[in-house]
Amino acid sequence: MSLIDGQGRQFKSLRISLTSACNYACDYCVPEGTLLKASPEALSGEDLMRLVSLLHRVLGLSKLRLTGGEPLIAPNLKTVLRAIPELGIDTSVTTNAQFLSRHCQDIARAGLSGVNVSLDALDPEVFRVLAKSGDVGTVLQGIEDALALGLRVKVNTVPMRTKNRDQLAPLFDWCSQRGIELRFIELMRMGHLSNPAAFEADFISEAEIVDLLSEFGPATQQPREANSTSYSYLNERGKFGFISNESAPFCSDCDRLRLSSDGRIFGCISSTHNRDIRPALAMETADALAFIQEALGDTLKSKQPVRFSGEQTIMQIIGG
Repeated sequence: MSLIDGQGRQFKSLRISLTSACNYACDYCVPEGTLLKASPEALSGEDLMRLVSLLHRVLGLSKLRLTGGEPLIAPNLKTVLRAIPELGIDTSVTTNAQFLSRHCQDIARAGLSGVNVSLDALDPEVFRVLAKSGDVGTVLQGIEDALALGLRVKVNTVPMRTKNRDQLAPLFDWCSQRGIELRFIELMRMGHLSNPAAFEADFISEAEIVDLLSEFGPATQQPREANSTSYSYLNERGKFGFISNESAPFCSDCDRLRLSSDGRIFGCISSTHNRDIRPALAMETADALAFIQEALGDTLKSKQPVRFSGEQTIMQIIGG
């Protein structure tokens, strides 16, 4: 079975938010100093993976991404990791890596293909100002430990003009020395940054960052893969990429679906429209699959045609 919309898009990639809680309060994700907590309706690992299995049976998923909040603080993490190999789907995890050293062996044993680390500064003080918590040294050690286990690591950075512009070149230098691709995620008009003044004060475009990194040599843009939110540049030092909703919108062929920790599916990161699919847990398999398919058909309608429009959805809840 498959579902396809008028633009030829279908859901093939699933982001699974293990928890809406996070130990950080990054400026681009939440209003100043706000710590989001776990949903009181958060599902157990068994129930969450039952829903994932049903979604996979309907859609034939090709990729899974474990997200949050911060997935490595989720109570259901170990249960989810044990269930991943049975699905046989390419799976990775996005984390702030504060607890990566503690969990990277379990991640490797579960057969995950890689770790995407959110890291916005190397300077300890700048890091702390942005994240409001944590220790950059611990994060860097987590990355080294993951690399030592053979895990593929990518680093994601959100550039903000008033916060970390001076950190972008050092981050690329550090990553390129380790063969890590650094990806810059352009600031998104979401949540509190839907305010035009707040957004414009901190937005840094892709073109400005390419120019900033020209100190490492000229960069050549690589072709963008279909359904990918990102594309890359190569220079003499290494590889860096962009997720550029402002400079180069990517919604037209997006194949992503998001499952929240409390069992709701979101078809678009910028739309609050969702469907609660927890009732499927109490159904016989045939009825559950029919219910899931109907919910997915409705959810597919919320995908944006070109770029997302910036509703108040908070990324921590549904997993960027």
